[in-house]
Formats: sequence, structure tokens, C-alpha cells
Amino acid sequence: MKEYKKTYQLYDFNDMIRMLTKSNKIPQFKVIFIDEAQDLSPLQWKLFDKLKEHAEDIYLAGDDDQAIYAWAGADVKRFITEPAKEKVLKFSKRISEVVQLESKVPISRIKGIRKKKEYLPRNYKGKSQYISNLSQVNLLKDKWLILTRTQQTAANIMTELKNKNLYYMFKTDKSYQVKLYKKIKNYLRWCDGEQIEEKEIKDILKLTSEKELVKKQWYKFFDKAPIKEKTYILKLMEQGEDLDADARIRVSTIHSIKGGEEDNVILFMHQGSKIQKSIKRSIEKQDEEHRVWYVAITRARNNLYKLKTNNKLTEYPI
Repeated sequence: MKEYKKTYQLYDFNDMIRMLTKSNKIPQFKVIFIDEAQDLSPLQWKLFDKLKEHAEDIYLAGDDDQAIYAWAGADVKRFITEPAKEKVLKFSKRISEVVQLESKVPISRIKGIRKKKEYLPRNYKGKSQYISNLSQVNLLKDKWLILTRTQQTAANIMTELKNKNLYYMFKTDKSYQVKLYKKIKNYLRWCDGEQIEEKEIKDILKLTSEKELVKKQWYKFFDKAPIKEKTYILKLMEQGEDLDADARIRVSTIHSIKGGEEDNVILFMHQGSKIQKSIKRSIEKQDEEHRVWYVAITRARNNLYKLKTNNKLTEYPI
């Protein structure tokens, strides 16, 4: 990689940080704010030390309980031990009373260095309960965030949601074939008497046996489109889902959603055998895993649903 970058005169983010830490051209700042400071790597802390020399005031904002990127080099110990005047924000504007109680469980298991703090919920009771499958909650209304520990579990969940004809998103990707839906919309516009572009007509005709546009039920007209995908889109439309808007249901791994939140969170308790094997290597890895589940729980604004798997040996113990 070093040779590749050198050959093509390329720089990555870490290269830019290294260059800046060695620079004598850093301007003087009145105030510097650094958010999510618990996730700073040793290299980024070097830049912090350099910036301190060029700022009247510097603010570090972060939460050591949410330090879940040690695997990527984050140094939470440095954040906790950094000399500074501390101010703890005690009141949450997000989590309910029940969710706050649940969140205390994983962080109470942290054995290593941790900053003790009070974190009070907003004035809303909320609820937390165990479920054994997705059919035990009504996913046809309200907003939902489904969290998993691994990518594979997320993939399995998405397959189940699609089989149930539920509209969801994974990151920014919608669960249906966007290009097909766009062609269906253009065809329906034409059926309603609206003029569409020549290119749009050609794209539509690629998915039908008809030689030209004729008015039919769109499902029958697009006879060359994949039946399974057509049926899925049809079911979503019949359920009244707004396919132009973001889905009410989002699927994510815990690490990818950090900073996100939702009214209702379904948390899959499955860790997987590889993770359970890796956390046995050290207290630090165990502590990071406890923080991962703390982050997951605190994504819920109102209600938390903990989905238990059949294999207790691969579940997080909440």
C-alpha cells in the first residue's frame, strides 16, 4: 500500500494527520471542539496534542461507555485520563426510564478503567421485553430499528423481512429494486396521460413483451421483470407504503448505527461464536463488548425488544 500511494502520489486520512502533526504552519485557534473523543486513535491524539499548542480553549466531548472502536485503534484510556476540567451532562434527551435501567446492565460488567457517572432518563416510562421472533411485534406501523451484532445476522433478518413483504432499509439501501420501481412509476405516469421521455419509454419496453406502450395493469405489463421482485413491490404498494420515502424499518449492525436512534428498537441478542471466542482473550476485549451492547440498548428512545435465539451459548447475557 505504501508503495502504491508513493507511485501515484496519493494520501489517505492518516497520512494527512501525520503531515499536520509535523507541520509548522498550524494557525492559532480561539476554540477547538472535538466530538466523539473516546474514539480517537493514538495518531489522532498526537494531533490533539499539537492542536493544544495552538488553541486558547479546547473542548473534548465524548462518552467512555460508548468506546466501541478499540479494534480500529481507538484509545479510550487516553480519553478517560486526559487532564481537564470535567462537566458531565446528566440528563438524557433520548432514552426512557426502562431503557436507562437496561443500559446499566452491560456497563456494570466493565472491569477495567471507566468514568463513573449518573445518566438520568427523560420523563417517559417506556418498556422492555423479550421476544422470540419478529411476529410478536407489529412491524406494519410505527418506526423500528433492528440491530444485530454481526453482518450475517443482519443479512438473515433482511431475508426474513422481505419474505414477510415488509419494507426496510439497510444503511441507505432500500429493500426493493429501485430501478424497477422507477420504471413502474414512469409507466403509471404514462397511463395517467402524462408525457414521459423517449429514454424512459425504451427502458420500460425492455421489461415487457409488448412492442409499444399499452395500458394494462402494471404487474401484467412488466411480464419480463422478475416475478418475485414484482410481487414484493406490489405487496408494499397494497400495504400503503410510501416507497419514495425512507422505510419505517431500518436494519443495522450495532457498530454502523452508533449515533442513531429510534422509538422502537429490536435487539438481536445473538453474538456469534467467533465473538465469544475473541472476548475470552482479555479483559479489555470483554469491556469493549459490554460497551457495544450499552450502545445498542441506548439507541432506543421509547421501547426495547430483546430477541432471544435458541442457542444460549451464543447470546449476550441480558
